[in-house]
Amino acid sequence: MFDARLRVALAPTFDVAARLIDFPVVTPNRLTALNLAAGLASAALAASQLWLLALLMWLLCRLADGLDGPLARRRAESRSEDTGQGGFWDICADFIVYGATVIGVAIGASVGYEAPWLPFMLVLFGYYINGASFLAFSSIAERKGKQLSDGRSLSFLGGLAEGAETILVHSLWLIFPAAAPHIAVGWAVLVGISAAHRIAAGFHALR
Repeated sequence: MFDARLRVALAPTFDVAARLIDFPVVTPNRLTALNLAAGLASAALAASQLWLLALLMWLLCRLADGLDGPLARRRAESRSEDTGQGGFWDICADFIVYGATVIGVAIGASVGYEAPWLPFMLVLFGYYINGASFLAFSSIAERKGKQLSDGRSLSFLGGLAEGAETILVHSLWLIFPAAAPHIAVGWAVLVGISAAHRIAAGFHALR
């Protein structure tokens, strides 16, 4: 919901950060690998009920995810062609991280607070629908010449539940693990509404 405005507001900061880390040893793909490694570490730490460390790893993972795109665009200025490899690697890493961190919190909360699994399963179901809808739209829109270009590799359909909201919610249930199932219920509702909106928006955009 806030992603478009946040990207515009934070773009100068991330561009400066990308310039500062622009060394040969630092590549966009390695930042994506850091995103994946930190996200999986966050999931494992949450499952072990090491909530603060899990939060730190989650924020590191999201920071790496925020920097790989600006660095890739900076490097692309000196290259004639974008193969799409980085965008593919990035979206794969994000999907793995989102799923793993939900499962990690579910395990930690169920062990430590006897939290039910159902709210987290509903979140995963909502993620599944959202992912399927926007990936299907992006593929078909590319073939039909109806892409939605915002500087990213894929055509993203907006919704209530986007990247900024995901970062916030995943942070909240690591800060307040006892309340994680209640947070997950509300989040599942928002993700479900977002999925329905994306399906409708994609359907109409492809007319």
